Amino acid sequence: MGGLVQLPQEFADAAAAFADGTKEPAEPRDAATVVVMRRSDRGPEIYLLRRQVSMEFAGGMCVFPGGGVDPRDFDADVAWAGPSPAEWAERLGTDEAKARALVCAAVRETFEESGVLLAGESADSVVADTTGADWEADRVALEKRELSLTEFLARRGLVLRTDLLGAWSGWLTPIFEPKRYRTWFFVAELPEGQITRDVSSESDHVVWLPAMTAAEQAEGREILMLPPTYITSLDVGQYDDPDAVLVEAANRRVEMFCPAVEPDGAVFTLTRPPHADALLEARAQNATWGQR
Repeated sequence: MGGLVQLPQEFADAAAAFADGTKEPAEPRDAATVVVMRRSDRGPEIYLLRRQVSMEFAGGMCVFPGGGVDPRDFDADVAWAGPSPAEWAERLGTDEAKARALVCAAVRETFEESGVLLAGESADSVVADTTGADWEADRVALEKRELSLTEFLARRGLVLRTDLLGAWSGWLTPIFEPKRYRTWFFVAELPEGQITRDVSSESDHVVWLPAMTAAEQAEGREILMLPPTYITSLDVGQYDDPDAVLVEAANRRVEMFCPAVEPDGAVFTLTRPPHADALLEARAQNATWGQR
């Protein structure tokens, strides 16, 4: 199949220079992003933010809540419920310290960018409402790095509900990009009683869309998505509801994938992970069948 992204010759030349050691690629920063889902009669709906056009990375693109790992996300004293850091390390394909930090970053960034908090007063409860002024003050303090996640949870007597997260996939920014991220993708269902809020300072618009609708709108250029966001939307859209997505996530083990440049006829494109090829081939077959 043709590639998702067509690249001009200069990108292929740049990639070759990095690949042969002529140029040194930028060191990627570890990051976490979360596909927040809710139920609908059209399959899982997903929460998307459109990044400010002025943003240095992915400006104007629709993305999931997420961001870079903060050094304080490594704090081993964070209140924790659910699978252990060792179990998360096995799922995420990394060591325990980084696994803990990635899970903390996923929860922290989701709260910062959507107001959704995957935490509760105990291992079997979850916060029901985070819309008050006091919650907003804490959210802003977290966003400004004036407050750590550990301090935030301790102050409120909360524990991190890591069991509400599922591991999904991993994407590493191509070597020719000047700003790179090594991003672990998680999935989570919107907790009962909570609502998303348009609060992120990095976005200018937010929307809930059925995952398949989001993928279709990206295909039609109604919205803009980077390949990892599009592939993830298409992938999640194969399931009937968030429960089914989380069941699938429980069986997944993340393998980090870095797209490489390859020729595609007279142009160049980026490679995709094997599971993406299967999704796109099935989609193409369905489209062909629908035209008959």
